[in-house]
Amino acid sequence: MDIDLNALLETYRKNPFEDHVLQSVHTGIITFKVQEDQEVHGPEGKWHQKPGTLLYQLERENNIKKIYSPCSGTIIDLRRDLNGSFTEAGVDLMSIRHRLDKDEVIDRILRDVLILFTAPQRARYLLSPEFAVKIEKQGQPSIQPGDEPIIMSLMKRDTNLVYSSTPGVIYKVYFQQGALVEEGAPLLGICQEENLSYIQQVVNKIKTEWE
Repeated sequence: MDIDLNALLETYRKNPFEDHVLQSVHTGIITFKVQEDQEVHGPEGKWHQKPGTLLYQLERENNIKKIYSPCSGTIIDLRRDLNGSFTEAGVDLMSIRHRLDKDEVIDRILRDVLILFTAPQRARYLLSPEFAVKIEKQGQPSIQPGDEPIIMSLMKRDTNLVYSSTPGVIYKVYFQQGALVEEGAPLLGICQEENLSYIQQVVNKIKTEWE
């Protein structure tokens, strides 16, 4: 295959971090609840029902909105100068430096090497009955150009989406049945059959060696 998966893995080994920039969600008076270099945690619980660390609150017209950390990591680039001041929406407030775990590294590598079948617009998506059965029975069924694996449900109207890229197998399904998916988000990850063994070797390597 064209992409050297081992080289890609080595890139993540050298820099296993992602910086998540957080912006003010709307206008209001900012009050920070964290400090530079503070460790924070993201949502917890099976359904992420427990919020992460409280990062800041916004007060507007006597209404207070609390903003919690979306992930674990370390606070960097905190805009201390904005604390206690009125701030417009969309202003950078801080970043969270997050260390990728093994599942996140696998996900990012797969997104680099798989053929992604993405959502054409913000809508609800379902697997077609044919492909839902195939995935349940076969795990990674084959897919060909012209197949219709996905149904897009929008404004009470269902549309069959046609796959038009390279033949392969469905390696990963990225959405839950009937879930609302944003435009451009991946729905399916397709792998050419001749690359399956190589990709699985790298995935297994990450699972056993990544710390």
